[in-house]
Amino acid sequence: METGSTATTAAAEHDCTLPAGESCGTPRRGRPRSEAAEQAIFAAVEQLMEGGASLSQLSVEGIAAAAGVGKATIYRRWPNKEALLVDVVARLEAPEPQLTGGSVRDDLVEMVDYMRRRGLAKRSRWVLKAALGQMSSWPELHLAYKQRVLQPRRELMRSIIRRGVAEGQLRADLGEDLLSEILLGPILVRTVLWDDSDLSDPKLAERVIDALLAGVAADRAPAR
Repeated sequence: METGSTATTAAAEHDCTLPAGESCGTPRRGRPRSEAAEQAIFAAVEQLMEGGASLSQLSVEGIAAAAGVGKATIYRRWPNKEALLVDVVARLEAPEPQLTGGSVRDDLVEMVDYMRRRGLAKRSRWVLKAALGQMSSWPELHLAYKQRVLQPRRELMRSIIRRGVAEGQLRADLGEDLLSEILLGPILVRTVLWDDSDLSDPKLAERVIDALLAGVAADRAPAR
């Protein structure tokens, strides 16, 4: 992508072309108003980081210049730099888990496999690994990331746990958080603590969940 390209600039200039009855300040649902401009902004952040810029060094002015758009184009989408960077990091990660709503086991397998894919993405994309690593030293950004990205995933896992308990498939005496940690712990060890572990097996999530369910199924007596 050439900085300030004619196509990108044109997309930004026409970013406020909205249907009749709407103004540029009117919130809209659905697809963003200019996908081309948004993609240029995302690409600019990635390119700046690949060039050595840290998250704290990035600025709205610098991102806008690299993307070939005006600052107003950014602020129409994100209230501040932190919100933009959260979206950039979330976009770099593996696609969000798509639960089938079938069996509890199947949804648990999908959640664990999502974590496996996320681990692979972190290993294969230096920008993602760098961004996640830098967040711990930037409290405002880290908090925004937890609220916008991690908390919804955590609640999704809790919803599966609640369903499993209600259906009598998971023990009710352990609590949602402990069950979540038991079920996600093995894959987190592989992706976070031992980052040289093999994550390439597409059946790994099934093996993990099937092994764990044998220990947390509702019809087994609690260990003494």
